[in-house]
Amino acid sequence: MEANFQRSLSDLRHFSPNLGFPASSPFSTVKPFHSPNQSSLTRWRSQKVGFRSLASRLLVSNSVTNQETEAVEGGRTESVASASPLYVPTPPNRELRTPHSGYHFDGTTRQFFEGWYFKVSIPERKESFCFMYSVENPAFRKKLSPLEVAQHGPRSTGVGAQILGAYDKYICQYSEESQNFWGSRHELMLGNTFVAEKGMQPPSKEVPPQEFNRTVSEGFQVTPFWHQGFIRDDGRSDYVQTVKTARWEYSTRPVYGWGNVGSKQQSTAGWLAAFPVFEPHWQICMAAGLSTGWIEWDGERFEFKDAPSYSEKNWGGGFPRKWFWVQCNAFESAKGEVALTAGGGLRQLPGLTETFENAALIGVHYDGIFYEFAPWKGVVTWEISPWGHWFITADNGMHLVELEATTNDPGTTLRAPTTEAGLAPACKDTCYGDLKLQIWERRYDGSKGKIILDVASDMAAVEVGGGPWFNTWKGKATTPELLSSALRVPIDLDGFFNFLPPFKPPGL
Repeated sequence: MEANFQRSLSDLRHFSPNLGFPASSPFSTVKPFHSPNQSSLTRWRSQKVGFRSLASRLLVSNSVTNQETEAVEGGRTESVASASPLYVPTPPNRELRTPHSGYHFDGTTRQFFEGWYFKVSIPERKESFCFMYSVENPAFRKKLSPLEVAQHGPRSTGVGAQILGAYDKYICQYSEESQNFWGSRHELMLGNTFVAEKGMQPPSKEVPPQEFNRTVSEGFQVTPFWHQGFIRDDGRSDYVQTVKTARWEYSTRPVYGWGNVGSKQQSTAGWLAAFPVFEPHWQICMAAGLSTGWIEWDGERFEFKDAPSYSEKNWGGGFPRKWFWVQCNAFESAKGEVALTAGGGLRQLPGLTETFENAALIGVHYDGIFYEFAPWKGVVTWEISPWGHWFITADNGMHLVELEATTNDPGTTLRAPTTEAGLAPACKDTCYGDLKLQIWERRYDGSKGKIILDVASDMAAVEVGGGPWFNTWKGKATTPELLSSALRVPIDLDGFFNFLPPFKPPGL
């Protein structure tokens, strides 16, 4: 792998809450469908999206108490009751479970974070909701004492919950304490109680929705099939337009994990992700799903049925030095179900010196087939501007892929767990990206053959983070043949450790 970047952190400029970009007013760009001042009953146009064979039903109300709305479906307007999510407890050995779905904390005092990302898109409104949760250094359940700082060095602690939602608005609630955080060792189940109901004990595992509402005043719980919570903005985000509170409750039916439908799901970064090297690690837990329920946001209630949804996670010692990311599963007029995730970064290699390498990959699910483009299967190249343009290509020996995303949206600065400052402004996102995605068969000479996929979207999620971002970043990721051959060996560590449960690493 390319170890071509060696610089001290002290040599790099520190990013402001706007990551060094010119400050932009959240009102500086006018976007269609973004005005919150709509009538309480609004008919929105139905749109065929590449992730669903039928247009989903969208229900909207400006009053969070209004339970009757009108919907548009297949060109028909009808009066319907509010979308009702269906709670299903998480079963053991569920279908489409990916490796690394669980909580990776091993109980040691090493520098550690874990972060989760869940997204729901509403194509009829051209809006998305991105839920981000993180826990930092959970070995210390409260802020470190002076003695602990002397022993372990300065550490950030605590739990954060962020949402980037409709109209580019944002909310964040954070606590330096993590004693009320819980995560399942081997399944995608986690939750936190910021404030418990009076006299109630916070949950320490998945509980039915009624019990959660009875015991938790402010907090969240999420599983592969269920997501609910209520958080209150803590006032720390004066650089962005915020909402005071958010409440949500929705169920999800997974459609794609990370791999072919009907096959065993894969580790996003290969089997080496089971070991604490090449950190941070990255796992797409659900490349695509269908969600039904509601979200209350700034006095407006969004209700949706079969809305495209997505989830992923990161864990390790800290985020990459610099990174980019593109994700979309709401494509216009696609034939079949399409989901894209692409990302890359400059990450530190283990060792005594500060040595960094480029790492990147592209994953596309289309009609039940997984097209994987990773450095151990070929080459990934990119050209990413400081903001507004993402161009990524890859060759895996059998197929070629090319994606280009652009945005005129100013973006919103989000927080990420950082080694230096804890949960701090570190990246910039928008869900208003214009995206074109193409896949071709690869000819013997490396040229483009028959086109397999050609789709577009104006609802792509795009991100840049870390830095420095002085100019366009042109990069390439490949893997040395020896390591590439090792990563291509189909080692099923998850299955192996299922025969030895006491020895199965946390998270796997």
